Amino acid sequence: MLLAQLGNSNDIDNDNNKDRFGQANLAAPDFSRRYLSFLEHAFNPANGRFRNFLSYDRQWNEPAGSEDCHGRALWSLGTVLGRSDNQGLRSAAGRLFEFSLPAALESYSPRAGAYALLGIQEYLNSYPGDRDAQKIRSVLSRRLLEMYESIRRPDWKWFEDVVAYGNARLPQAMLVVGSAGSDERMVSGGLEALDWLMQAQRCETNHHFVPIGSQGFYHQGGEKARFDQQPIEAAGAVSACLEAYRITGDGRWRSEAWSAFNWFLGDNDLQLPLYDSATGGCRDGLHPERANQNQGAESTLSFLMAWLEMNSLQKSERPTERLEDPS
Repeated sequence: MLLAQLGNSNDIDNDNNKDRFGQANLAAPDFSRRYLSFLEHAFNPANGRFRNFLSYDRQWNEPAGSEDCHGRALWSLGTVLGRSDNQGLRSAAGRLFEFSLPAALESYSPRAGAYALLGIQEYLNSYPGDRDAQKIRSVLSRRLLEMYESIRRPDWKWFEDVVAYGNARLPQAMLVVGSAGSDERMVSGGLEALDWLMQAQRCETNHHFVPIGSQGFYHQGGEKARFDQQPIEAAGAVSACLEAYRITGDGRWRSEAWSAFNWFLGDNDLQLPLYDSATGGCRDGLHPERANQNQGAESTLSFLMAWLEMNSLQKSERPTERLEDPS
C-alpha cells in the first residue's frame, strides 16, 4: 500500500541506476490499527495460538492456524514493539506478544521458528531485559542451529533435506540472533547456509537470481525446480543478504541483495517485471512462459519489504543525497 501512493510513477530504472530509489509518499491511510485488531481477533486465548482462515460469515475455520502463521504473527508483533513510536500500538501488541510467545516452543518447524526468532529479536532490541523472551530465543535458536548442523554435508549446507519455501529467512534468523548475542557459531552457520543458498539460486549462464521453484522444490540428491518462482523468496534473500552485509561489511552481500531485488524488476529468467507501476502491486510469480498476473497480498508485501530495505540501504550510504522518485 505504501508503494501504491507513488501515484503515476513508471517502472524503477533497472539499467544503469541501481543506486537510485524513490521517496514513498507516506500519506497513505494508516491501517496499522486495523491490522493489529485483526491479529487480536485471530488470537485464540484457549490455546495461545493464532487462527488463520476466516470465513465470509466471520467465523474462524480452525482453533489454531499453521505453525508458519503463528511465527509470522509473532514476527509482526515483535516488529511493532521494536520499531513503532505509537504507544497505543505498542501496548496492544505487547499484550498479544506476551500471550502468544510461549506457544512458539511447541513448533519444530524451522520456518516457524525462524519467523518467531525475527520477531523476538526485534522485541529484545527494545526490551533487552525480558528474561522469558531471552529463554525462548535461546531454545528456538539452538534448535535451528542443531537442525542445520545435523543435516549439513559438504555438498548440502541446509537445515532440511529439501530447500522448500521461505528459505532465506532461516539463515537470516541465525544471523540476526547470532549477531545480537555475539555467537560466532551461530553467525558462521548462518553465513555458510546463506552462501550455499545464494549459489544454488543463481543462473548458471547469466548469473541472475533464480529462486527455487515451488513446483517440486529442491530435494537433496535431486534436481532444482525452476518454476514457479515466488516473490517471497526474493524478499527473503534481500533481507538475509543485507543482514550478512551489515555483519561482515563484505560488498559481495550487498551485490547479492541487489541481484535478488532486481528479480522483481525484470532481471530474471523471463526478463519480465513482477512489480507493476500502474497498480503499485507485485505479480504473484513467474511461470515457465509468463508472469502470473494476479497481484496478491503476500507478493505485494514481499516487494514492499524488499523495496523499503533497499531504500534504507541507499539512505544510509548516501545520507546527503535526495533520493529520486522511482521513475
